[in-house]
Amino acid sequence: MKAAYIHIPFCEHICHYCDFNKVFLKGQPVDAYLDSLAKEMEMTMTMKQTPTNYLETIFIGGGTPTALNESQLEKLCQMIKDHLPYNNKTEFTFEANPGDLSAEKLRILFQAGVNRISFGVQTFNEELLKRIGRVHRAKDVYQSIDLAKNTGFENISIDLMYSLPGQTLADFKETLHTSFSLDIKHYSGYSLIIEPKTIFYNLMQKGKLPSPGEDVEAEMYDTLMEEMDKHGFKQYEISNFSKPGYESQHNLTYWNNEWYYGFGAGAHGYVNGYRMANHGPLKKYMDAIKMEQLPVLEKHQVSRKEQIEEEMFLGLRKTAGVNMMHFQNKYEEDLMDLFKDEIHDLSNRELIVIANDHIQLTKKGRFLGNEVFQSFLR
Repeated sequence: MKAAYIHIPFCEHICHYCDFNKVFLKGQPVDAYLDSLAKEMEMTMTMKQTPTNYLETIFIGGGTPTALNESQLEKLCQMIKDHLPYNNKTEFTFEANPGDLSAEKLRILFQAGVNRISFGVQTFNEELLKRIGRVHRAKDVYQSIDLAKNTGFENISIDLMYSLPGQTLADFKETLHTSFSLDIKHYSGYSLIIEPKTIFYNLMQKGKLPSPGEDVEAEMYDTLMEEMDKHGFKQYEISNFSKPGYESQHNLTYWNNEWYYGFGAGAHGYVNGYRMANHGPLKKYMDAIKMEQLPVLEKHQVSRKEQIEEEMFLGLRKTAGVNMMHFQNKYEEDLMDLFKDEIHDLSNRELIVIANDHIQLTKKGRFLGNEVFQSFLR
């Protein structure tokens, strides 16, 4: 086991596009939840489901982990230290909202060994920030990143979004231009996906959500790739760009189809060949822990067929693609034999290319990624 994901489901505000497992912070049993989380970690590690010398990555996501107050953040960091094996080489990431991190919170994280911060910036356009339900403003981004750097954080990432309601290509170019002034190491860029049970979904159903459209979205993605390359950020995955050596090792665990723990309400894990999902509602999650049970809602043993499919569609997200020799060693199957027709068809359509014993998406293939991935599902 190389990685652990820890879910903190509390938010001070709910964004209009978010479908993650989250609840409003006010009035929630935050400390009791943290106690349950500590117990889940303890039970899982005591069971020794699979050997873990030390974790190469730990990722705290949400929700908004930094919505916790100082003492709660300190408690969370101490729990992780008490129950999870990690060292100073572990990539230890916290998600944060601009404006949430005081100098004291940053100090607590830094002293606990956190070495990577990922800020949910989305856009620098003030009007768009309001439209998507974000409460931070552009000035909060500058202040938070300066504070993080002054605390000692070098590995800083920001998320950007495009194809937002009413967003123009010029808006997106301006956001990219502004973001390059921040002098950070990593960017993630995602197009807006309208998910059920979100405010945006309800607006879309009523015909009240103006979309830039597929053509503009494609232009924005093309612009994202071109500008990142121009500014020295290597695209190592469909939506992720970094300076050399600053790739997200935690997310690479997912794309390399490797095992990881998932702790917390609604968290997903992949342990010992089983994909697992925890109870999402806080009460159900915490009640299971009270009964000395792991809070697992679903547990699915991944069949060999599913493993191979996942190896392909996750691996192809990476710019490096799927390593054919690694595939052969892992599954004792020749990739070229197994997917002969699919590879031939996709190559002819110039959606994939075979280079240096790897199957990779072409630039054209990145725009039609889902279509390529579907080809490997049987």
